[in-house]
Amino acid sequence: MNTLHEDAAENHYLGQFIPLHYHHNMLTDKNRMDNFKAAIDLTVFEGAKVLELGGGTGVLSCFAAAKASKVWCVEFNPDLVAESRRFLALNPDGHKVEVIHADAFEYLPPEPVDVVICEMIHVAMLREKQIEVIEGFKTRYRQRFGDQLPVFIPTAVIMAVQPLQQNYNFSGFYAPIIQFQRAHIEHPGVIELAAPQVYSVLDFTQPTSQEITWQGTFTLEQDGTVNALRFVTKNILAVDSAQSSTIDWLIDYLVLPLPRPVTLKSNEKLHVSFHHKTGGSIRSLEKSLQASLNISE
Repeated sequence: MNTLHEDAAENHYLGQFIPLHYHHNMLTDKNRMDNFKAAIDLTVFEGAKVLELGGGTGVLSCFAAAKASKVWCVEFNPDLVAESRRFLALNPDGHKVEVIHADAFEYLPPEPVDVVICEMIHVAMLREKQIEVIEGFKTRYRQRFGDQLPVFIPTAVIMAVQPLQQNYNFSGFYAPIIQFQRAHIEHPGVIELAAPQVYSVLDFTQPTSQEITWQGTFTLEQDGTVNALRFVTKNILAVDSAQSSTIDWLIDYLVLPLPRPVTLKSNEKLHVSFHHKTGGSIRSLEKSLQASLNISE
């Protein structure tokens, strides 16, 4: 396969065939499940029509069916289509969910819907194709049904980056390797050298670009060697206007090693830049990372 063909295949299919056994991890992730269930319960009203793009096991469609009169659950992986139909048949309200074997890049429901759920989410919006799918969907939907768009779950994404001194010594074996870290817990061997900075806010009610480019400066809070960047992604699943609050999902952090570590003292400034395309590979972001001592001031 030539490089051009590989790039085209990755652009369309990257992240779309998550193995079935991995879905067990998602089903047992209470951080994910409880927050999505709360957001769906808040957003979906009695009798609503709901579309889920990238339905997986059908669990989020099943949550929506508790109130919705009809749910269309679109899934591209034929194995998951069969499994989601089997699971939904075992659950109350599962009969209100129609599982459609189709490509989320192309599908439109047969009638207007009130809510669209799209959990094609990866930290830093890499690998999975949520942005591309939603932007394409909005264009097709407006062409067929007019300008009134449904409510999206999630409704927005906030992304931040943070410099770390990361321990890459594994029983005497030094290996600066890509890592995922659970949110909300302490991580031994990690020193946070500055607070995170927000580098992108994606609002799905507005046109959203797939290109992300950022450069910024951190002031170090202590002496250390910056050898990694932590990427933080918080999904705003729903806005609770009555409580003036949001229902959020902070997903696992992505930690990428820097090609050249930078040693700085407290209060010195670190300049960081990177760029990538949403839905692209982790490597594409990793290759773009640049960090250096900021001596411009």
